[in-house]
Amino acid sequence: MSAIIDVKDLVLVYSDGTKAVDEISFGVQEGEFFGFLGPNGAGKSTTIKILTTLLRKTAGTATIAGFDVDTQASEIRKVIGVQSQETTVDGDLTGKENLTLQGHFHQMKTDDIKKRVDELIRLVGLEAAANRRARNYSGGMKKRLDLATALIHKPKMLFLDEPTTGLDPQSRSAIWSYLEKLNKEEDITIFLTTQYLEEADKLCKRLAIIDVGKIVASGSPADLKREIGADSIRIALENCQKDGTKAKELIKSMTGVTELMDSEECITAYAKNAGSLIADIVRALDSSDIRIASVTFSSPSLDDVFLKHTGKRIRAEELVKAPSAIWGGARR
Repeated sequence: MSAIIDVKDLVLVYSDGTKAVDEISFGVQEGEFFGFLGPNGAGKSTTIKILTTLLRKTAGTATIAGFDVDTQASEIRKVIGVQSQETTVDGDLTGKENLTLQGHFHQMKTDDIKKRVDELIRLVGLEAAANRRARNYSGGMKKRLDLATALIHKPKMLFLDEPTTGLDPQSRSAIWSYLEKLNKEEDITIFLTTQYLEEADKLCKRLAIIDVGKIVASGSPADLKREIGADSIRIALENCQKDGTKAKELIKSMTGVTELMDSEECITAYAKNAGSLIADIVRALDSSDIRIASVTFSSPSLDDVFLKHTGKRIRAEELVKAPSAIWGGARR
């Protein structure tokens, strides 16, 4: 495989002095499903805007399919499809009319447009709603139609900027299925940005974790999680401000704990025998009159990778997705 995206020392500084992208370098191979994982404000969307020729970079180099983002923008736009965070479908038009209009924008032949529209309507499962006005579509249906419009001209690669934000779990799962099919069956290179851990883990064959404009880690999800080298125990205290320091000292002194990380939400202990340590941790904190709100145990996750490299979690609400809640609301 050859590189379809090649980025070296990319920088974007806004007029107010904010460095949104801070000397990042990475490559994406043709046919790859590649992702940027990070919180809001990490620089994900800014990077996509540069690569899709919507923003002019401050420094560095970037090429898409061999074309330079600064000097060959029109050539790049012919070979890419883009789905932004906000849907761009016209509510006054039907699903088919939205797709047909996009086909004309790309100067496709009328017969080719009709054939492609029918293909895409089937692909995204909108046959029953194809002739309804898009304003009457649900959020998930609009996202699926928006995805179809980005594919009308059969692009070589697809840029997706947080495509499932705001969707319910069922709609999100449907979008994932369409994306996997596009990548595997049509061999379309996909560049995805997301703040959802599960989304990055499921879809991306390789990803870069980005924070405050910098890439802090990269590799396959499995390799990144393997680097953690231990299971994790997350302990949320009722009064972390009061008891946090003492709790960390107690947990760190326990045999088997290899590393300790803390954030605003909880303390995370890493240990190869994590399962057997949980009871000891609960007893030790209980004996020291430290009240526990919850304790969870899990194998290494991408959130653990992010925590290790940045000292914080991607999003506080991701904590509720821990695979196995061992104790909740534990009391003395």
